[in-house]
Amino acid sequence: MDTSTATRTPHTGVGPVPPGFKAKVPPVFHSLEEERLHRKQELAAAFRLFGKFGFSEGVAGHITARDPENPHWFWVNPFGMSFTQIKVSDLVLVDHEGNVVEGDQPVNRAAFCIHSEVHKARPDAVAAAHAHSVHGKAFSTLRRRLDPLTQDACAFFEDHGLYEDFRGVVNDTEEGRRIGTALGPNKAVILANHGLLTVGATVAEAAWWFITMERSCQAQLLAMAAGTPYPIDRDTALQVREQIGTPLAGWFQLRPLWDQITEEQPDLFD
Repeated sequence: MDTSTATRTPHTGVGPVPPGFKAKVPPVFHSLEEERLHRKQELAAAFRLFGKFGFSEGVAGHITARDPENPHWFWVNPFGMSFTQIKVSDLVLVDHEGNVVEGDQPVNRAAFCIHSEVHKARPDAVAAAHAHSVHGKAFSTLRRRLDPLTQDACAFFEDHGLYEDFRGVVNDTEEGRRIGTALGPNKAVILANHGLLTVGATVAEAAWWFITMERSCQAQLLAMAAGTPYPIDRDTALQVREQIGTPLAGWFQLRPLWDQITEEQPDLFD
């Protein structure tokens, strides 16, 4: 894995830089093994971050990462294991039929039913994240999309779907297929009376979209409770989305959290 930095700026958020400036950019891999390990490391770190932010709810919630060598297989968390304790070695590899390919622990059936179909519907998505976070759950009961009320929410402007057909705990792949359809080409989907789901070209991107979408739901709920919020106009919202809502921007915005969690909890690499 080549972790060297590049001289180009990573996105439009970077201002004037000195000569020889080294920008953080996604790593380049020299083997499938390197790429697989990195995806698993980012996956374990994402779970630790979700645990740190309180996104866990019992055994609910899952993040998946497509295997680079076998794109019809994905890595996922073991069923019933705390997000705060997941390590690289705990991750389980499953195929799109629900069979465990690697690992010695069971997998949440809902994780398989949702993520297998989302990965099928979005071959461009390396990762998908879903959890029962408090504000995402609360906002999902409104059965509406996020409004462009804040700069951060603009990342999702006209770039998230809405799945309105809640039918209880997801126990069949047909509902997963419908969720994939509702997601469409977008970076996220609000699952009515359920929560949020995000995808990304990297694990880091999918995780960041979930974190910032949860916070955007919280901000809109607070604004609506306080009065009548004024949305950002469409042209400006689209402009901001192009600045902070790209795959590279999503990857880059998780860097501070990656640095923080890997320094605080290095055992996640075990």
